[in-house]
Amino acid sequence: MVDPEPDIGSGADEGFDDETMGTPGAGTPSGVDPSERLRGLILYLARSLVDAPDAVVVEADRRGQGVHLTLRVPEEELGKVIGRQGRIARAMRTALMIAGSRDDVRASLDIEG
Repeated sequence: MVDPEPDIGSGADEGFDDETMGTPGAGTPSGVDPSERLRGLILYLARSLVDAPDAVVVEADRRGQGVHLTLRVPEEELGKVIGRQGRIARAMRTALMIAGSRDDVRASLDIEG
């Protein structure tokens, strides 16, 4: 006989831990620092854009609830990272903010040449 209504629970709080909700880093896989994950994202994106990927440096600085990243590229590669009218830089900052929001972390990015 088939049960007409399988017991699926209320679903309202399944999979959530009240103790970690709203805690910075709660959405991050265990053992991974949010600042390192965000640093890795920017490093990957920047290295994909330039001709000399080994010259790309990204530093992460944890500031309270936020992370400040500094991207350094050779001056001749700066235009490739910033893009026309700053479109690539804006897209990188948007991706960074979205990735940071997964961990309730405000993220900012400076680009230097």
